[in-house]
Amino acid sequence: MKAATGELNLTVITLIAIAAVIGFFWIMWDPIKESINTQWSNISTYQDK
Repeated sequence: MKAATGELNLTVITLIAIAAVIGFFWIMWDPIKESINTQWSNISTYQDK
């Protein structure tokens, strides 16, 4: 019974960690996307010159 409780705790910790990573990217996606687009635009402008 004690081993099953340990496995359940590890599963819950894993799910919380996955949710935290997804939440981070959910919140930060717009700034990340804008940064990528800005850098891509700068590269395209530099190559056109």
